[in-house]
Amino acid sequence: MAPRSRFQLLTKLLERDIPEQVAVEILDRYEEVQLIDDAEFARMWVRSRAQTRSLARSAIKRELADKGITGELAEEALSQRTDEDERSAAEDLVRRKMRPIADPADRASRDKQVRRLVAMLARKGYAPSLAFSIVKDVLDSQE
Repeated sequence: MAPRSRFQLLTKLLERDIPEQVAVEILDRYEEVQLIDDAEFARMWVRSRAQTRSLARSAIKRELADKGITGELAEEALSQRTDEDERSAAEDLVRRKMRPIADPADRASRDKQVRRLVAMLARKGYAPSLAFSIVKDVLDSQE
């Protein structure tokens, strides 16, 4: 079973009609014996999502919030990723997803590729200005 946050476990216990007071006591005991550690869960989640999905910090932050990890815990976990790490991951992703353009001088096909790659980065949580900058840099280096 994959690691879970306290919020996720509480939600699951409540779905199974466990009284909230009992569920809270169980989870408190789990934290006491270190079976639950939201800080470690958040750090692991950030590493995993950045490595396997090449997600930007903003997207990972949203995912952490969905799992009940917010505030200082989320910020501490996200601090593992530097701006350089994020930019490098985005550049690698663009290089992997880039298709060869039949005629590099054809402005329409280049624009289409730029839109496609920027949209892909946007879905992964990268800011539009950063996405355009990365795509432009990678395309320019290919020519």
